[in-house]
Amino acid sequence: MFQITSQDSSTKARAGVLKTQHGEISTPFFMPVGTNGTVKTLSNEDLVEIGADVILSNTYHLFVRPGPEVIAGAGGLHRFMGWERPIVTDSGGYQVFSLARLRKVKDEGVEFQSHVDGTFHFLTPEEVISLEKTLGSDIIMPLDECVSYPCEGAAAREAVQRTTHWAGRSRAFFFKDHPREARQLLFGIIQGSLYQDLRKESADQITALDFDGYAIGGLSVGEPPELMFPVLEALGPSLPADKPRYLMGVGLPDQIVKAVGLGIDMFDTCIPTRYGRNGTAFTHDGRLVVRNAQYAKDTRPLDEDCACQVCRKYTRSYIRHLLNASEILGLKLLSYHNVYFYLDLLRKIRQAIQEHRFLGFQREFLAGYESAPYLQI
Repeated sequence: MFQITSQDSSTKARAGVLKTQHGEISTPFFMPVGTNGTVKTLSNEDLVEIGADVILSNTYHLFVRPGPEVIAGAGGLHRFMGWERPIVTDSGGYQVFSLARLRKVKDEGVEFQSHVDGTFHFLTPEEVISLEKTLGSDIIMPLDECVSYPCEGAAAREAVQRTTHWAGRSRAFFFKDHPREARQLLFGIIQGSLYQDLRKESADQITALDFDGYAIGGLSVGEPPELMFPVLEALGPSLPADKPRYLMGVGLPDQIVKAVGLGIDMFDTCIPTRYGRNGTAFTHDGRLVVRNAQYAKDTRPLDEDCACQVCRKYTRSYIRHLLNASEILGLKLLSYHNVYFYLDLLRKIRQAIQEHRFLGFQREFLAGYESAPYLQI
């Protein structure tokens, strides 16, 4: 399922291959976020063209709209959305806790009111797994309890205990009638907020259940980002070396480069498309707010070091014009470039690891990017 093919000698970065039902994925990798079964403004053909091997979708959002019966009728999520490559689905636990108008968490499961139509629902860990089986995604996440920041220690501990309880139930239900060969992969999720002792406790409990991989949840939820990396560093020794590690919802390009050096294999975030829709491009020098007046007559590409179709064909001036004229093409071009930038960054990271020069790559990237001091190597 997961094989490490190269290990950097100066850091904890590693390159490998993750095998799924819909193909192999080279690690470390980035997943464009297709919450509702689509990456905003981009077609599947766009994603294939720029090299996306896998996308992330969300069980909660697909549950409330269009509903599992619609997707089941289409033959699963891959056929429903016309995507033939791997799909990862988050359980939607974070969305329940952040988007639902009303929610009530119990050991049995979670009751919530849909943010779409106000209807009430109750989902157990077993029902979430059942939904993800219906979706047919390649890698699935169990229901977990994600706490916000700041969070008192007692509340964080309760969330860890409930997450472990739900993880055990999810795993038992998943394997009850699921063949262990040629199947979906089930990851466990580690919680604990910023408390390193709780993170290690959660990791010990979740890894004891022997999942196919391990996700680190509950970070990038409002805490100062410099507090995230000590947690990741302390957590590393508690994670099995032979299983993939997924940092959920993180992050900015320099954060990803830093986290790879701590042994993280999988990333997702909606930042590339969200920033694109707000008029911001990612470049090797940092962020470029192309809406700004200084680019009105700038005939350079968004990033002179980028080989994407947008940078080959369009100028900052033209894209700024599209944005100011409220033309949809402007949003698409920025999103296309930004997702390409992320995917290309991960390609370069993998190559640097394979060529045993990741530490130099990491230092050079972070020094040239607009990185905060806590990210510097």
